[in-house]
Amino acid sequence: MQENEYSIIVDNVYKTFNVYLDKANTIKEKLMFFKRNKKEKREVLKGINLKIKKGEVVALIGINGSGKSTLLKLMTKIIYPNKGRIITEGKLTSLLELGAGFHPDFSGRENIYFNASIFGLTKKEIDNRLNDIIEFSELREYIDNPVRTYSSGMFMRLAFSVAINVNADILLIDEILSVGDQHFQEKCFAKMQELKQQGKTMIFVTHSMDSVRQLCDRTVWLHQGVIRRDGPTNEVVDEYIKETT
Repeated sequence: MQENEYSIIVDNVYKTFNVYLDKANTIKEKLMFFKRNKKEKREVLKGINLKIKKGEVVALIGINGSGKSTLLKLMTKIIYPNKGRIITEGKLTSLLELGAGFHPDFSGRENIYFNASIFGLTKKEIDNRLNDIIEFSELREYIDNPVRTYSSGMFMRLAFSVAINVNADILLIDEILSVGDQHFQEKCFAKMQELKQQGKTMIFVTHSMDSVRQLCDRTVWLHQGVIRRDGPTNEVVDEYIKETT
């Protein structure tokens, strides 16, 4: 197949982080214990190869520390690999750190414009989608209040509503189906299913095996920085549960 038949190609990707041991936090500690500031390299991803076709809905599963979120961040280009390359084809939006670009003193409405522009929308495009974003968030009566007055649930609902309405080709989602209360979680889940029907490419990082079974046709199991298993969701999830419980 040609590369343009894929939404994402991960080609022999390695990622290493420096972890500092006994790190000095003050100038005094640095002067007194200058030999203590040691570091070690931790290889989080070790030669990952992965191709995701356009329209696929894929889950990344694994225990904490297996490299799932790191791989997702590499796909968004928040961070970059030490070795290898990642190719993406199409407009991408990430639902990782929702509301990271929100300003607490701006109103919900102002933050919609600010945040949606980060995702690449023009003012006209935001104007056209503003009502949909507000309605989905269910925050109409609070939308002109500063977001610093919002509860954490309201904040996340607004951020999710912006991210989900930018009409991206690829969505990268990290444990986002836990947003808000039960009603809003179900609403988010229904939206994900709707996007799947529209042929969007989606990659999920989650610990919810029920969500994986319902949404994803393919599942990739990461273990200690390598792909342990890549295949049909039910087969991979059954094996994962058997080994980790």
